[in-house]
Amino acid sequence: MAEEFEEEYEDEIDLASLSDEELVLQMHDDLYDGLREEIVEATNILLSRKWSATRVLDEALVEGMRIVGIDFRDGILFVPEVLLSANAMKGGMEILRPLLAETGAPPIGKMVIGTVKGDIHDIGKNLVSMMMEGAGFEVIDIGINNSVEDYVAALEEHKPDILGMSALLTTTMPYMKVVIDALKEKEMRDNYIVLVGGAPLNEEFSQAIGADAYCRDAAVSVETAKSYMQNQMGAASRI
Repeated sequence: MAEEFEEEYEDEIDLASLSDEELVLQMHDDLYDGLREEIVEATNILLSRKWSATRVLDEALVEGMRIVGIDFRDGILFVPEVLLSANAMKGGMEILRPLLAETGAPPIGKMVIGTVKGDIHDIGKNLVSMMMEGAGFEVIDIGINNSVEDYVAALEEHKPDILGMSALLTTTMPYMKVVIDALKEKEMRDNYIVLVGGAPLNEEFSQAIGADAYCRDAAVSVETAKSYMQNQMGAASRI
């Protein structure tokens, strides 16, 4: 009976009646629970209270997804739950993205990501894409079954900081080396941080093919990408 009362009470929360601080904390909870409609409503409320799009992104959405990422990494949340959280995040981002573009607010970094040639699996890739966007990265997802030419074209068009490649099959994972070798031949390899992931991969494989890092899941991908971007910015500031 008490649980039913709590659920009913939570369903009746009037987001507009909450203070800014309470609303942000509620958004963290709603992201955790994957409540897209509530995130959209709360995002609009904060904007109506003269919050900047950047502040809403950083304090409400990115921080909320950071909490989701930690619990995913620690095995408290699982893929279906994180996909719901990421979908809720996307609801808020659809409102904020055009506003952020108007202000010229820079993302943390830019990433091109895709599954390699011969592989049509995309759940892991999609999760990485959404978690990266939730962490403040601009993500260009080029989909599945990507050839060397597809990767090179996307890199030349979008000029990202990071290239992400995914493979779920042992028969397709060697194609990652084909892509990296092609980038070396074109003298493009050093222009990008190359992150690889997928069930059959490991750290030894990523080193053997010349990638910068192996990311075992979406949460690790975000942490690794952030670390590399911070190192890049630190190096640039010392020049």
